[in-house]
Amino acid sequence: MLLPFYKMNGAGNDFIMIDNRDLSIQLDEEMIEALCDRHRGIGADGLLAVEPAQNGADYRFRYYNADGGEAEMCGNGARCFGRFTAHLTDEVKDVVSFETIAGTLTAEMIEDNVRIAMSTPHDLRLAMDVTIPGLTGTLHFLNTGVPHVVIFVDDLPKIDVVKFGETIRFHQAFAPAGTNVNFAQVLETGHIAIRTYERGVEDETLACGTGMVASALCHHLLTKAASPIKVDVEGGDTLEIGFAADGENFSQVTLTGPADFVFEGAIEI
Repeated sequence: MLLPFYKMNGAGNDFIMIDNRDLSIQLDEEMIEALCDRHRGIGADGLLAVEPAQNGADYRFRYYNADGGEAEMCGNGARCFGRFTAHLTDEVKDVVSFETIAGTLTAEMIEDNVRIAMSTPHDLRLAMDVTIPGLTGTLHFLNTGVPHVVIFVDDLPKIDVVKFGETIRFHQAFAPAGTNVNFAQVLETGHIAIRTYERGVEDETLACGTGMVASALCHHLLTKAASPIKVDVEGGDTLEIGFAADGENFSQVTLTGPADFVFEGAIEI
């Protein structure tokens, strides 16, 4: 069977895009992992499948990490999903809605960028009582559709993201689901840089949308930085996180940044 696909990236976070609106494509974890393999497959941080909506949105969003496991949400993936689905009808849409495990989201096309209206963050835990040997920094936790730890450091380029990220990702404090891990450095109030270890990819990625949101909101809580907050990622892009804050509660959270088509093709499965 030949599987048609598109390849997209959001700030360097890359995805395989599958149009499965007719539900004719059945992919198991092993097949998804093989498609995401960078040596023997297409290569990607994850796979996104478009399915029919179940609760009134335009589409249903299905996201699978590179290990084949399904995840609740992906911020960079959501921007790519929005741009991809905006082109599925004869008339390109300016706004698309889609259902995720983390809730129904909307994507708005803004020139070359896409703005995602994110789900409401929850399960905030500032200054957790968790110590990681060899790592100086306080762990904060926030679920922005998927779980994220945020640690602010003084010298971001020198951090061993894979070593410490893996240790925290599998730490018993975050069992059994595990967590994504973000290392952030304040460049100035309202502007941070981050590096992210992604659960499911089990490695550092060039960008992580939900990780940007978690890091920006933690930066606000610790410094009172105003919305929007700029976030630099390893892929070289700067994205913006918008929000309304009421103490430790957030609403109207948005993520704005690029979502680019790379190529299209077909692969035998």
